[in-house]
Formats: sequence, C-alpha cells, structure tokens
Amino acid sequence: MNQEIEIPEGVEAEMKGNELVVKGPEGENSREFNLGKINLEKKEKKLIFSCDRMTKKEKKIINTSTAHIKNMILGVKKKFEYKLKICSSHFPMTVKFEENKAIIKNFLGEKVDRKVELPKKVEVKLDKDIITVTSVNKEVAGQTAANLEKITKVRNKDRRIFQDGIYIINKSGKLI
Repeated sequence: MNQEIEIPEGVEAEMKGNELVVKGPEGENSREFNLGKINLEKKEKKLIFSCDRMTKKEKKIINTSTAHIKNMILGVKKKFEYKLKICSSHFPMTVKFEENKAIIKNFLGEKVDRKVELPKKVEVKLDKDIITVTSVNKEVAGQTAANLEKITKVRNKDRRIFQDGIYIINKSGKLI
C-alpha cells in the first residue's frame, strides 16, 4: 500500500537521510522521521510512503507522518499564528520580551518576576494587551503559546474571582 502527498507550487521538499527539509516563501522547516520498515521517497512533485505487508502499527505511523508533513508544507506557505490576550483586573501586570525570554512582572502582586524561555524559531509581537506568536513550525508556535498561558496559571485562589493571566484566544485562524 502506498500513500502520496502532493507538493504544491512554490514549495520544495528534499530528503537528507531520515530528515525531510521543506522550503517555501515563508521559510524553512525540517523534521527527522524514524519510520522503521516504511520507505519515504520523493518522486517528481510527490512524497510517497511505501511499505509491503503493512500492519495497523505501520498505518498509524504513515497517517501521523502524513499529518506532520502537511503541517510543514502549510507552515512554509503561510506561518502559523497564535494570539493571546493579557488580562489583569486586580493588579497591573506588565509583559516584556527580551531576546529569547518573556518576563511577566507584578502578576497577582507578586514581587518575583515570572520568566519563560522562547525558542529561536518563533516570532513574538506585543500590541497593547494582545501577544502574537508566529512560526513556520506549528508545534513550536503552539508550545510557545501554551508556555505563556501556563506561566500565568492561578493557583490556590478562586479562579472565578482572580481571572488575571494570559489566555489563548486564537489558534492559527480558529477562535477559541
């Protein structure tokens, strides 16, 4: 059984051993695939998964890898964008981005700043109370947005009253 992925115009895909490198107008995306018995090869404008005597396990691996490759292609055509909203009702919270760190000051009146590391492959913009996270890699953009939301999680207080924090409001075009 074979499964094919069409490579669209303006996007290049190249296999380097187990690593697939996808290049497009927005940038470059790479990922290593350890597929075991499954073969992944490029023929003309198609990526082809092939395997003889396929079991359920191989089908799962092929379907998961296909989803990853489609996300890689989408990312190099148009970057993934996550939007987060800064909410501070009790204490005026300030958010700053320095080099590869996000620094949150005065969260719930705390004296110690909260810090989170940002990956190199992600762009972060701050516009008043909206944070925009963009990247060609969906996983990196999503994990960065999740880390920003997680760092301001309210603990040991009633969440109905203390609603301060940073919350994801838009995941790559889908409102939440």
